[in-house]
Amino acid sequence: MSPSAGTRRTNVRAALFTAPLVVLGVLGTAVAPAGATPYTPHASHTPHHPAKSLTCRGEGVDRDALIRYRTSTVIDAPLSTIWKIQTDVERWPSWQAPVATIERLDHGPFRAGSAFRWTTPVPQTPTTPATTLEITSTVEQLKRKSCIRWTGPAIGEGLRIDRGVHVWNFTEVRGGVRVSTEETHVGEQIESNVPLATEILGQGLEGWLSELKVTAEARAHG
Repeated sequence: MSPSAGTRRTNVRAALFTAPLVVLGVLGTAVAPAGATPYTPHASHTPHHPAKSLTCRGEGVDRDALIRYRTSTVIDAPLSTIWKIQTDVERWPSWQAPVATIERLDHGPFRAGSAFRWTTPVPQTPTTPATTLEITSTVEQLKRKSCIRWTGPAIGEGLRIDRGVHVWNFTEVRGGVRVSTEETHVGEQIESNVPLATEILGQGLEGWLSELKVTAEARAHG
């Protein structure tokens, strides 16, 4: 590979790290660039992969999924503030830059059965064209101010995640609220490079938690 080609691939991969977790589908057949810096989570987050997964009303992530990531952080804000920010999905673009558009597909309170469709731009890579990835998420389980579990596919031109399952837990602790999240992805394309797909999934979840923490703490103490 020429130096210029290697630089382009590194730049593309860095750009994808700023996109939401679903963008890992773009790199399902890509190869990690030589000399790339391994992903290191934010010091305030605690990534781990325990045998027992997060659940919401007894349901968790896909047990047999090859691509999975779990992490958590403590947010110094009231649980009501954090819950409002996270479940007011139509306002995600105001604090999550990678979310381009979002639309609630139902009306009323955010609840089990609620659905929303959201999009994120995806840059060109050596193996896929620039496109927009569309994610349709359906809330399968929810317990107010305690947990959420939603599922759904992510589809774009030449890109696909057949099934994503995302679980959130919210627990009041000393110093605020511990927000824990775990997600799995299933799909032939992304499973062709599980380590890279997992790394990018981790980057997306860590970024989401960081932005949620900043937004909630600013609202609580601003």
